[in-house]
Amino acid sequence: MAKAAIMGYGTVGSGVYEIIRMNADKLAASCGEEIELKYILDIRDFSDHPEKELFTKDVNDIINDPGISVVAEVMGGLHPAYEFTRDLLLAGKSVVTSNKELVATYGSELLEIARETGVNYLFEASVGGGIPVLRPLARCLAANNIKKIAGILNGTTNYILYQMITNDKSFASALKQAQANGYAERNPAADIEGHDACRKIAILASLAAGKSIDYTRISTEGITDITLEDVKHAEQLDSVIKLIGYAEFLENGRVYAHVAPMMINKHSMLAGVDDVFNAVLVNGDAVGDVMFYGPGAGKLPTASAVVADIIDAVEHYGKTRNIGWVKADEDLTADRDEKKFRYFVRADKDADIAVFGKVEEFKSLGDENVFMTGYMTAGEMDAVRSAVKTAIRILD
Repeated sequence: MAKAAIMGYGTVGSGVYEIIRMNADKLAASCGEEIELKYILDIRDFSDHPEKELFTKDVNDIINDPGISVVAEVMGGLHPAYEFTRDLLLAGKSVVTSNKELVATYGSELLEIARETGVNYLFEASVGGGIPVLRPLARCLAANNIKKIAGILNGTTNYILYQMITNDKSFASALKQAQANGYAERNPAADIEGHDACRKIAILASLAAGKSIDYTRISTEGITDITLEDVKHAEQLDSVIKLIGYAEFLENGRVYAHVAPMMINKHSMLAGVDDVFNAVLVNGDAVGDVMFYGPGAGKLPTASAVVADIIDAVEHYGKTRNIGWVKADEDLTADRDEKKFRYFVRADKDADIAVFGKVEEFKSLGDENVFMTGYMTAGEMDAVRSAVKTAIRILD
């Protein structure tokens, strides 16, 4: 019998508990032995819980228990999640997590500790919630050199843009609705400014590259400047605007990555990903394009991925899984001008369009001109930014 613990009894933690109890027979059949939940760590009082005897406020109860083999860290945040995870791994216990911030920040160190102690640090739920993407990327697509990854990685921003696209809502109105429905936090900055998606694309890029990609080096833009006018112009061009986490693996070994609103033709698989759903499009040199789609957050979907990692850790007790990366000896992040994109541009009527070179789909509408540029670097766009109202990269 494998003994497990949960750290954090919030939305995801309570979901992990429910699945372990609800699907105990299925879990036992999957990993070959029963999983006994021995501890739940949380500083709050749960004296009314039907299994109140499981709760502890002292992480040392878990660290010092030689019978515990796997722990689910679903606390969120960096501290004390980092310290608890490090100490558990050093104590020879596998840790599984949904904590994208922790994985993006300390993943290289924690993966190295896991390798040294012969345990596992697994984080399937950290990127796509309930969407299985990391294990397929690491194992099922292992025969491929990954060329590109493009993902709708944040359900909150996708919901906001969906409301703008389909219901003609302003950004402010769509955000307010997202908060009312529980999709956005009271302080939504991590979502709408792109930081959440940035950490997720860093994890995906690190896994595909096999070496750490520093998320603090990834150019990140949110959706706060996207207007209804932008959305309507995109519609006229048979396109939609989505917040995209993008990574391209260059021939020189470097990785170009950004998070930004991008205009996507409706023929693209990503264009139809609506509401709070997420999707990750991966291009491999052998397989071509494959897409992983589903609920990117939520109690049971995310908990489902966490429990799958618990099963994996139990199955591979005493053997470290090759799912992760090593710390890079140098910064692998490509300069933003190593990659060119076409741009969708709205410019003032009297702006000098000649500075953009050859343009396509040119339209003169009211007091502005709307068009698509040829391929430009970010630096080239910056040089003509004074002539621009809106400039949005186009995902080809």
